Amino acid sequence: MKKLGVAILLVVGACNSAPQKREESKIPVVAFLDLLQDETLAEAKKGFFMALSDSGFRENNQSMQIIYRNAQGDQPTLLQACDYLLSQKPDLIATCPTLATITAVKRTTEVPIFMTVSPRPDLAKLTNEFGRPPRNLFGTYETLEYIDTAVMLIRNILPNAKKIGTIFNQSEPQSVDAMNRIEKVCGMLGLQLEKLPVNNSNEAQLVVQALLRKKIDAFFALPDNTVFAGMEVIVKSCDDAKVPVFTSEEGLVKRGAVAAFGADMYQWGYQSGAQAATFLKTRSTEGLQPEAVLVRRKVFNALKAEEFKLTFDSTYISVK
Repeated sequence: MKKLGVAILLVVGACNSAPQKREESKIPVVAFLDLLQDETLAEAKKGFFMALSDSGFRENNQSMQIIYRNAQGDQPTLLQACDYLLSQKPDLIATCPTLATITAVKRTTEVPIFMTVSPRPDLAKLTNEFGRPPRNLFGTYETLEYIDTAVMLIRNILPNAKKIGTIFNQSEPQSVDAMNRIEKVCGMLGLQLEKLPVNNSNEAQLVVQALLRKKIDAFFALPDNTVFAGMEVIVKSCDDAKVPVFTSEEGLVKRGAVAAFGADMYQWGYQSGAQAATFLKTRSTEGLQPEAVLVRRKVFNALKAEEFKLTFDSTYISVK
C-alpha cells in the first residue's frame, strides 16, 4: 500500500486535465474500487463487467486485466486501495459507490473514472466554480428526484400512515441530501418524519430500535452506505415491530424491504460499463460525459407483501 507522502506526490504529479487519448496497450487494465462488501452494490459491479464482456473485454480470453480492491467500509483503507490501484497504471478506474468516486477524483486528474451508484457530480460536490465536473469523470449518476416517487409509495400503499422513520449517516453528503429531500416530500404529503443519525452499521440496531419506540408507521431506507451495510439488522428490528420497510434502492427489496422505486442496480452498473467499453475500444474520451441512470422501476417483495398483508398493482415488478 502507498504511504501518505507517496500519495501526495501522485496527486501533485498528476496532469491538470484528462487526456483525450491514452497510449495503446496490449491488454487494457481495468481497476475497480469498491467501498464495501454489499449484496446491493455487488449487482452494480456485476453489471459493469457484463457490459465489458458483451463488448469483448474479458479476463478469461486475455482481452482485459482486472485489478479489484474493496475497502470493507473503512475510509483510510479506501484511500490506500485507491492509491494502490492508481500505482498499477490502469487504463481506467471504476468506482462504487459515492465515497469511492469522490476518493478517486481527489487522487487523479489523469486516469478516466467511470462511476456507478453515485449521485450527480454537483450533488457530490465534485463540480468546479463553473458547475463543471472533472474532465476525467464519466459513468452514470443518479439525481434526487426519484426519491420523491419512492416516498410517495408509502402514501399510496399505506394511506393511513402518519409517521415515517429513517436513519442517516451525517458524514455522507449524499445521505444528508437524501434525508433533506425526504423531509421535504414528507412535508408535502402531510407525513411526519422521525430521523436519527447513525455513525456506522454497528449502531444501526440500537438507533432503529430507538426510532421504533417513536411509534412510526413505516421505515424508509435511504441510499446510505451505513444502511446498506446494516440492512438485515434494520429489517429484523422492523419486522419484529411489525413496521414495513420502504426504500429507493431496488437491491434492498431483495434484502427485506417491502417495496421501492429506484434504479436497477445491475443496469446502473451495465450503463457505466458500456461507457467504459466505448473508451477501451476507441482509447478516447471524446463524446463521453457523466450521464443520468436510465433504468428505474417500481418493485416489491412478494413474501414481505404477504407478511404485511399489502397489495401491489401491475405497475410493480416482483423481485426475489
